[in-house]
Amino acid sequence: MTTIHEVAKAAGVSISTVSYALSGKRPVSEKTRQRIEDAVTALGYQPDAGARMLAGRRTHIFALTEPLRADTHAPTHMAFVLATAIAARRRGYDILLLTDEQASEGMNRVAASRLVDAILVLDVAPDDERVAIARAVSTPTVFIGVPEDHNQLMCVDMDFAAVGDLAVDRLADAGYNRMMLLGQTEVSYRRSNFPRRLLHAAQDRAAERGIDLDWVTTGEIATDTAVVHSAVENALDRGHRAFIVHAVDDTHEVLLSVLAERGLAVGTDVSVISAAASFDTTALAVKLDTIPLVPQRSCELAVDLAVRQLDGERLVPEIHLLPPEYLPFGSVASSPLDSSDVRAERPAPTAD
Repeated sequence: MTTIHEVAKAAGVSISTVSYALSGKRPVSEKTRQRIEDAVTALGYQPDAGARMLAGRRTHIFALTEPLRADTHAPTHMAFVLATAIAARRRGYDILLLTDEQASEGMNRVAASRLVDAILVLDVAPDDERVAIARAVSTPTVFIGVPEDHNQLMCVDMDFAAVGDLAVDRLADAGYNRMMLLGQTEVSYRRSNFPRRLLHAAQDRAAERGIDLDWVTTGEIATDTAVVHSAVENALDRGHRAFIVHAVDDTHEVLLSVLAERGLAVGTDVSVISAAASFDTTALAVKLDTIPLVPQRSCELAVDLAVRQLDGERLVPEIHLLPPEYLPFGSVASSPLDSSDVRAERPAPTAD
């Protein structure tokens, strides 16, 4: 790695002159500055982060705070980490990933050291402790998620309430008056904000339209396939023929497996919508109508908002909600008569 000593030697100046030229703290003649810049370019010299901080220049590093806990669903979370890293790199920034389970510690540390130009916040909790830190530090901060207390915060997220509304409306418009929502794990409804937003919106919309909406979680920490299997069996026994799935791929697979065991065809006998799926649902055994959660959309916008603030643009702290998109694959059909109606319409057996 090239050192400042080598740059000074190549330019024929002192180390302090190189430092002054790079930091702008003292005037340096244009001729000398040009020699130093030529040496910097030729040798590939890069001032370390500490030097850039002292000079008041950007470090070109973003902190991404993403606490990894025992209940973290790694594929989903890492999809957002990767999307953020790609978006940042496209804008000339690297990512410093903070995975402390005590998320506030890492965020406080980088803000105090001025190691990063901006902070991006993932895995946002309803009562997220990082909210107070974001309000206290001068480092531009963007939440990829929406905490309950979002006043004066810059937030980016999918409009999960609109997702819940859209899923219920599609099934209601197809003629269903009862639905089952297969949700996230129990802990996710306590620790994350987005599952509750989708759930509450779906419940409210169902009530508005006179729909009977049942809801079940899919385990305490990790998805419990036995719990899902039992929930689907019970729902079918009660006459449910419409399902909204807001869960990981395992839950989708269990649902489709039970339906196949029962001889029920998706898109004919049963309707299924995958709501806010962050994985490729086309890889499932049956293609499902999907309202996709695309990490790239929110992460690109979050990085853009951070860069715009660094470039001096005065942005009003607000929530940026991305509207959902509905991708039809033929898994929603007009409602058949439910099992209770079928039984009611069968003629009573006659005596011989």
